[in-house]
Amino acid sequence: MPRFFTNELDESNIVLTGSDANHIGRSLRMRVGEEITVCCNGVDHRCTISSITADAVYLDLIEKHRCAAEPNVEVTLFQAVPKLDKLEFIIQKSVELGVSRIVPVLTRRCVSRPDEKDFAKKKLPRLNKIAEEAAKQSGRGIIPEVTNMVSLKEAVEMMKQLDRTVLLYEEEGGCSFGEAELSGAKTIGLFIGSEGGFDREEAEMAVNAGAKQVWLGKRILRCETAPITALSILMFLTNNM
Repeated sequence: MPRFFTNELDESNIVLTGSDANHIGRSLRMRVGEEITVCCNGVDHRCTISSITADAVYLDLIEKHRCAAEPNVEVTLFQAVPKLDKLEFIIQKSVELGVSRIVPVLTRRCVSRPDEKDFAKKKLPRLNKIAEEAAKQSGRGIIPEVTNMVSLKEAVEMMKQLDRTVLLYEEEGGCSFGEAELSGAKTIGLFIGSEGGFDREEAEMAVNAGAKQVWLGKRILRCETAPITALSILMFLTNNM
């Protein structure tokens, strides 16, 4: 069933306009009586099309329920910026796995070092579009946000607002994922390095601010494999997979 997202919804008068209406009428060629799902803040609204005009689609609400695909934890992925094609892949797969927010972080060992203004103007809209498409494809109830690029220091400050944070770091001193004590946490942060990983000083900054250092075994994972693996484990440990 086609899915569409909105931030506000009047259940007595559900109307889709703009690109959504155009997509329903012209691309999907849907007709009166057919069903669609409108997602608003994690709640799925199952609707039927009551009428279609040139610029609007009017809907009748059949039922609503919390989106079953949404995890009961909010996960923020702090991803050190890799090359753009890898970042696009990470965003797509992370959204499919249940991430709530993706924060690109510029660290010392990032090979790709985009200009902040250029990133915000040219790359960020595309990255959020990838997140939206992945949310629709995977049946999510929200569109996870891809934020503008931040420094590691800014990311650490954001991390302090969360219940738990996990730092993937390949050097000795970490624990296994199962020992990270995630039980009871409603908001979880996940720090992943770029192609060069984190340097020791960066890792210590995050750990000193409360992050738990973990490792994923002795095999060295590529920077686009690590977040997918970590998110899968995290969702499993929190009973969301």
